[in-house]
Amino acid sequence: MNFSTHNTNILAMIMAGGKGERLQPLTRDRAKPAVHYGGKYRIIDFVLNNFINSGIFKIKILTQFKSDSLNKHISAAWNLNRSLDQYVDLVPAQMRTGGDWYRGTADAIYQNINLITDEKPDLVAVFGGDHIYKMDINQMVDFHLSRAALLTIAAIPVPVSEASEFGIIEVNSDGSMIGFEEKPTEPKEMPDRPGWCLASMGNYVFNSKFLVRELTAANQREGSFDFGKDIIPRIFPDYPVYVYDFNTNVIRGEKADTRGYWRDVGTIEAFYEANMDLCASDPIFRLYNNNFPIRTLNWNVPPAKFTKESPGDTNTTGVIANSIISAGCIVDCADVVHSVLSPGVTCEKGSLIEDSILFPEVSVGAGAKIRRAIIEKGVRIPRNYEIGYDLERDKQLFHVTEQGIVVIAKETIIKA
Repeated sequence: MNFSTHNTNILAMIMAGGKGERLQPLTRDRAKPAVHYGGKYRIIDFVLNNFINSGIFKIKILTQFKSDSLNKHISAAWNLNRSLDQYVDLVPAQMRTGGDWYRGTADAIYQNINLITDEKPDLVAVFGGDHIYKMDINQMVDFHLSRAALLTIAAIPVPVSEASEFGIIEVNSDGSMIGFEEKPTEPKEMPDRPGWCLASMGNYVFNSKFLVRELTAANQREGSFDFGKDIIPRIFPDYPVYVYDFNTNVIRGEKADTRGYWRDVGTIEAFYEANMDLCASDPIFRLYNNNFPIRTLNWNVPPAKFTKESPGDTNTTGVIANSIISAGCIVDCADVVHSVLSPGVTCEKGSLIEDSILFPEVSVGAGAKIRRAIIEKGVRIPRNYEIGYDLERDKQLFHVTEQGIVVIAKETIIKA
């Protein structure tokens, strides 16, 4: 665990109110940060662990759409010691400044500006709640303080082909920002790395008084009220705005090849690949670093159980390979290959699950076969049913992405 090297009072504000429309149907009934990931986790657990492991314990989570599942998870999993001024507070959209929902990321902070003025922190860390990564936030804070910055933005290189989805940054040799465009159609490449652009991760460290002043001023203007579209373009030409290179962030106990891992799981394909990353024999994102634990809800379920026909059985049934198997799973003479099984999944005799993600309490009938699929919580797969083998049939019944990933929505009833 990495603790603070400074005595700065930091308030964390996590943006967790997005609709997550590109993750449908996984976000049909829940906010994007509440989507299950990696077996027993929710997406929001990763940013929360980044703050907790960095010794930052004053955390506000700003919610908005379909927040019930997220609220339940946070309430059950993230109880800190308020008597020690440690908390993870859920903050629903309160419309304190009028009758509008949040007009953008900056407006979400402005509508809750009382949280800042009440707490009176030195710095405010505004982070997204829907990315998969590990980060020692102290290193970004130290960078911010050493430059006497008013705003520091975390950034990471992305391929030009993906750059139009991000805020693209130009940076000086000293790390100061000299250019910024939000989701440009013709993004500017990094001078020393052709084919790549420097993208904002949507993680900001602000001096508290500066943030309050700029948000108050921006509220007087018409139109959108977003950090990327409105706030950053206005302030970087006149104020010390610096860019923190996420690739320099070092986590104790991590291998060098894991540095800079960050996934925006905003689409089904990106979400699927981020889960599959965990299944590699030598994954580039590791859950097993005791120096940087990834905490979440204690499911209070029995250990996972695997069975074969008999102790001396030599057939191939009952093979588990390169997979994440959560507590509470029962794999009964079934094969699970390169897949993620969430808590409480049951796989009956002769079933085959490969290259797939099964959410909690999924039940797979005997002889069923599943390939390249994401199956939502509680869905029952009938005996001998096949998913992912006949995509034309699957398209008539389920959601199938352009890359051929079959997504079965929550509460789907499959007829054998």
